[in-house]
Amino acid sequence: MMTIERQRFLRGPNLFADTPCMLTLVDPGPLAGVEPAAIAGLHERLASLLPSLRPRSELAEGDLGELLGHLTVELQSLAGSEVGSVEKRAVRKDPGQCRVVCSYQFERVASQALDLALRLLDALVNQTNLDVQAALAELKDTVADCAIGTSTGAVLAAARRRGIPLIRMTDTANLFQLGWGSRQKRLQATVTGSTGYIAVDIASDKQLTKTLLEQAGLPVPEGETVRTVEEAVRVAGRIGGPVTVKPLDANQGKGVTTRCGTDDEVRTAFAHAREHGRSVIVERFLTGRDYRVLVTGNKVAAASWRRPPHVTGDGVSTVGQLVDMENSSPARGEGHTNILTKIPLDDIALDVLRKQGMDAGSVPAAGSVVELRGNANLSTGGTAEDVTDLLPRSTVQICIRAAKTIGLDVAGIDIVCDDISRPLAAQGGGIIEVNAAPGIRMHQYPSAGTPRDAGDAIVESMFGAGDGRIPLIAVTGTNGKTTTTRLIEHAARLTGLSTGMTTTEGVYINGELTMEGDCTGYHSALSLLSAPDVDLAVLESARGGILKRGLAFDRCDVSVVLNVSADHLGLDGVDTLEELAMVKEVVARSASRAVVLNAHDPLCVDMARRLAPGVEILYFSLDAGHPVLRQHLADGGRAVFLRQRCVVLASGGAEQRLLDERAMPVSMNGVARYNVANALAAAAALAAAGFGNDAIVAGLSSFVSDGKNNPLRSNVFDIGGVQVVVDFAHNCAAYGALSEMARGMAAGQIVGVVSAPGDRRDRDLREIGQVCAAGFDTVVVYESESRGRPAGETARLISEGAASASPEPGRLHCRLDAHEAIRFALRMCSPGDVLIFGCGSSLSELIEAIRPDMPQLAQKISAELALDDNAGAPMEGSFHPSSAITPIQARTQLV
Repeated sequence: MMTIERQRFLRGPNLFADTPCMLTLVDPGPLAGVEPAAIAGLHERLASLLPSLRPRSELAEGDLGELLGHLTVELQSLAGSEVGSVEKRAVRKDPGQCRVVCSYQFERVASQALDLALRLLDALVNQTNLDVQAALAELKDTVADCAIGTSTGAVLAAARRRGIPLIRMTDTANLFQLGWGSRQKRLQATVTGSTGYIAVDIASDKQLTKTLLEQAGLPVPEGETVRTVEEAVRVAGRIGGPVTVKPLDANQGKGVTTRCGTDDEVRTAFAHAREHGRSVIVERFLTGRDYRVLVTGNKVAAASWRRPPHVTGDGVSTVGQLVDMENSSPARGEGHTNILTKIPLDDIALDVLRKQGMDAGSVPAAGSVVELRGNANLSTGGTAEDVTDLLPRSTVQICIRAAKTIGLDVAGIDIVCDDISRPLAAQGGGIIEVNAAPGIRMHQYPSAGTPRDAGDAIVESMFGAGDGRIPLIAVTGTNGKTTTTRLIEHAARLTGLSTGMTTTEGVYINGELTMEGDCTGYHSALSLLSAPDVDLAVLESARGGILKRGLAFDRCDVSVVLNVSADHLGLDGVDTLEELAMVKEVVARSASRAVVLNAHDPLCVDMARRLAPGVEILYFSLDAGHPVLRQHLADGGRAVFLRQRCVVLASGGAEQRLLDERAMPVSMNGVARYNVANALAAAAALAAAGFGNDAIVAGLSSFVSDGKNNPLRSNVFDIGGVQVVVDFAHNCAAYGALSEMARGMAAGQIVGVVSAPGDRRDRDLREIGQVCAAGFDTVVVYESESRGRPAGETARLISEGAASASPEPGRLHCRLDAHEAIRFALRMCSPGDVLIFGCGSSLSELIEAIRPDMPQLAQKISAELALDDNAGAPMEGSFHPSSAITPIQARTQLV
């Protein structure tokens, strides 16, 4: 029996595709290693069960995963959830692995469809019976639970065409966020976030609506609200002539009866109305046709003539049979899921038939029209014909005034008159209702006349010509992501923008921590993009989040790829640097405006070949003479690089000097080359996003990488004359960069207190030991996170690597406890030495390590880290970079 080993929903651009897809690893069981011919045979047998299954030519020959994905897509479509085939990228998979990658619309539906696909194949292989139709019925029920209403779907489709990002707030609710951050809007059905509560409340009270419209001088039928049947009969008698009886606060035509001419008819209509509300309106019945006018913003978007549900006799079939035949049309369905709604043959319909001298068993003459309701709402089976172009200017203005009088930004105005092409006053027509959540099926899919894109009209009223997007910059790479993210966000915030960022420490809005933890994945990014007070977002996008959920955005403005070096290899099916580069490239490919790439990294440079047309490439480089950089500038491209210790922004042959590298606190007076590179990347990203030079300089010259502004990123503390650097470094490249930086700081020896997470491969841990032994004078190995390894094994492997690179006695030590390792290393140091504490998970590790011997200093550091004022100032006792270069005066300059 085939079973699911792992399943992930990749909700945004991901390793396998640029669109959302479901990734499932399946244990093929008895089909492991089956011959391609057998797979082809399974497809043919499946096609006999499901004739709509697409041709086998679309499948990779003999690939079980492709067959399962193909079948899963088909089952979703058969259940009513239309999905296309996902365009997959070629990604290596292990021999014998059954990997299913397919598109989906609803996660619950896709998961259930794959489960059914597995059951179908198992039944074919084992020659057992499976009730396919019953299983499909269950799948259809799940689709119905997740389905989006037709009107809402039309608005969402219009938003997609305009490039507006969409977020469904829950799996089943018709509540959506359109747009991001401060430009977002909310939508539920056709009610927008700008629709006022009071306006909706007024529209729900039909009598209050009529009163306000009448006060505004708009035409409405006379009538009253009643509570008893006696009152209803009395009001109908006073009005004289036919009346309409309807609930005060119901909608969709529920409980409405028209043309009540006798007291008995009023009594019957009152009983129907009371089923839907305690209070009932009795008003003059306006003769003529029923029209619906859709107002969006300050314009009329569409108008329809609504015809009551009816059937046409054929001289043979009964009314009941004619209704059944009409309801069998694919265009009709339950509720609002289809273009039209099925016609109910209920008590109201039977009462309408009685008025025509008929019942459900009557056989109408051929060609005769039999009405089944007095009102023409689509929700009760009515049909519609577009009449938008017929509205006279006076009627258009009446409808717009009616919507404004109630206070609605989107409104459905119900009008009754003989001829909508004539002014209402000339024919005694009037407004009978104003609807706060108007259905737009009749306008999108009229039974006759010109279809109107009512969904687009609603979107236009919400966004105008905008797309609801805020500037979005995504940062990825193996090392330096957090610092680069913080640099970009800091510079943007100084311009006055309300900024948000996600990092390994948490989610920040305007520099304030709002969510703590490693927030470099899908959910954290989505949380930030949903924040209504964010004008610009900078998202640190890590490998793990991309592999587990994909990106939280369909595209960004600017993406940054800092580097690709060995880390996390052997995890999540990524075993080589080239495969890791493919993961990072997901971020690069998502850019719509520009991509910033490291000119020194061949894997980054290679990404440039696969970017979308029109996307600008900006390189950054520590070497002004790097061949890739020089060629790019010769071709007219832009880049940021270092020339004679000065940060330069160049476009082709034109160069603009920004600031000296030593004026950037993050550079630690120029010795932290990796942070200089991060700053160059940040400058390039800011330039690509449209920030001016002054804003870039102001940001780079004022950002301090201390324990408050950038914890665990080269935070420097003076411990008795020993410069202690606390850093998150946990791979070879990071340790190598730290040792190079330490050489520039130290007057004496360099001691490394090192570790790495235990989920790295044995050879990776040994290589970390080798790099540390080569870079530090003395190495003290400790144990951080074992992540499934036996206690001490990670430290042993790192120590083995260090010993193989430097067997000299006295240079290598092992203390498994982090606090003990720090204290041991400090005792080996003298003033002027540098101690590197790598793979730190918290600054409290250093504080608690020194507390027994230096309680006052430990307390001082702890208090300074806890301060909320002077958050950007260097901490007393920390490393103070040179400030000899005066930064250019900052000014806001965002294009």
